[in-house]
Amino acid sequence: MKTAVALSGGADSLASLVILKDSGHEVLPFHARFFPSEESHLKTEQRLKNICQELGLPFYVLELSGDFEQMVIKPFISSYLRGLTPNPCARCNRRVKFGLMLDRVRALGADAMATGHYARISRDGSVPSLWRAADKTKDQSYFLSLVPVKVFEQVIFPLNQITKTRAKELLRQRNIVPPVKDESNEICFIRDDYREFISAKVSDRILDNPGPVKNRQGQTLGRHPGLWRYTQGQRRGLGIAHEHPLYVLGKNCETNTLLVGASEELMTRTCLAGEMNFHVDPNCWPEKVFVQTRYRQKAGQAVVRIENDRMLVSFSRPRDIPAPGQVAAVYSEQGQVLGAGIITH
Repeated sequence: MKTAVALSGGADSLASLVILKDSGHEVLPFHARFFPSEESHLKTEQRLKNICQELGLPFYVLELSGDFEQMVIKPFISSYLRGLTPNPCARCNRRVKFGLMLDRVRALGADAMATGHYARISRDGSVPSLWRAADKTKDQSYFLSLVPVKVFEQVIFPLNQITKTRAKELLRQRNIVPPVKDESNEICFIRDDYREFISAKVSDRILDNPGPVKNRQGQTLGRHPGLWRYTQGQRRGLGIAHEHPLYVLGKNCETNTLLVGASEELMTRTCLAGEMNFHVDPNCWPEKVFVQTRYRQKAGQAVVRIENDRMLVSFSRPRDIPAPGQVAAVYSEQGQVLGAGIITH
């Protein structure tokens, strides 16, 4: 079986390549170019090519920068300007990495595609199922929850049962030095602050949209320069002197109002999500389910009701207010992804 292996330049994807090569796969290493060519990116590509040559393997580069701009970056900016806090990694996985990119490598002759994601795919049933990885500290099933489950018939996650430490050790044993050393949990196309990134892409005429800052009692506490500059739970940068610390509780785009309050107001028991992607028919979900609404968060037990492709989540205990635009992923107690949607309220 020919398996295309996506190489980002980091340790995880290179460890995946080593694991598959050692297990007898006919591998086709490739690097997806998501950004216009810069010197640092070209150096990464050259070093990846050198590593593949040392392993006696071919190396391909897929030019996807224009597609990435249209499918990920522009929707990211648009979502922020509409008052949302988007999750570009989840969108990229669904539309680019396990959509367009998978199609491209299949055209190269690959039967399947492997990546360095920490997640597990089971093929015990009639359709594959997505599960949390063995290394719970690195598990990325949350970011993969919007990918249609049928796609995983053509996907391999070689790191599903090993830890990050073991992945690095595999490379050390072969004297492979990853071109990209810094591990980032942030958005790959933003170097510093997302506000600076958006400001450089959009005219001031669109960005400058001041409005009132109010508390839940309706009192006006100040003014904001634009709702897109804020996200749920934010404390710093509000520019309001108050008797106690204030946090962003929400945004009302219709009235252009920023809602703020005290820390104890940051909790909720419910959220609503749409654009559902079901991995398992909701009628077959177990009685006990758990919902995760951000990456660095432990999933909380909840009651989930599905109505007209929308999901109403009622947590058993109060949780931090989730941000509209983020992903709400539903898990079984054993760690299987049951479904996911985009939070709207």
